[in-house]
Amino acid sequence: MSDKSPENPDFEHALSELETLVQKLESGELTLDQSLTEFRKGVELTRRCQAVLDKAQLTVEQLLDIDDESSASDFKPGD
Repeated sequence: MSDKSPENPDFEHALSELETLVQKLESGELTLDQSLTEFRKGVELTRRCQAVLDKAQLTVEQLLDIDDESSASDFKPGD
């Protein structure tokens, strides 16, 4: 993610925030309303992180395809 505004944090920040939310939820010290609010934030952060991971995976796959194609075209029988 190139936009690192508070509404759209980078992957590492979003993951860190998600870990903090999980700790809060697991503590059992939140009210039901607070838990639901934190859970909602967690779901949004999870989706954001998953989107970043999906994009990264696609980039890696595309790069590997490019490498495979160039390797195949560079090979000449008899060399």
